[in-house]
Amino acid sequence: MRDEADLTVSRPNLVRAWWPAIVWIGLIAFESTDFFSSEHTGSMLYTLLTRLFGNVNFYHFLVFHHYLRKAGHVVGYGMLSLLLLRGWRATLGRIYTLLLRAALLSWLGTAFVAAMDEWHQSHIPSRTGTVWDVVLDSVSGVAFLVIAYLRLRRSDEGASDSP
Repeated sequence: MRDEADLTVSRPNLVRAWWPAIVWIGLIAFESTDFFSSEHTGSMLYTLLTRLFGNVNFYHFLVFHHYLRKAGHVVGYGMLSLLLLRGWRATLGRIYTLLLRAALLSWLGTAFVAAMDEWHQSHIPSRTGTVWDVVLDSVSGVAFLVIAYLRLRRSDEGASDSP
C-alpha cells in the first residue's frame, strides 16, 4: 500500500502524463466545428494554392483535399491513441504485463472520441458525421498502437534482461 508521500509525488506525474491527451481531444473538438468543415478548409486551401501556383485544376484539387482530410484523420487519431497510451502507462505503471491493457484502453478511448466527434458533427449543418470516419479513426489508432506496442515491448524486455 502506498503512503501519503507516494500519492503526492505521483499526482504531478499523472497530470504531466495526461494533459497532452486532454489538449489533443480539445483540438479534435475544435476541428469538429463549422470552421473546419470541408467547404471552409477547401476554399481557404484552394485560394492559397492558386495564389502560390496559379491555375489549379479544381477536380484534382477536390481529390487532393479529400485525401488530405482523411490523412488528417489518420494522423490525428493515431496521435491521440499514442497520447492516451502515454497516460495509461503512467497510470497503470510501466510493467510489461500491463502494456497490452494500456494499449487496449487507449484504443477504446480513441474509438470513443472518434464516435463522439462524428456524433457531434452530425448535428452541425455544414458537417457530416459518418460511421466510416469512426472506422478510419479507430483503425488508425490500432495501427499506431500496434507499432508502439511492438517497440515498447521490445524496449521493456530489453530493460528487464539487463542486470
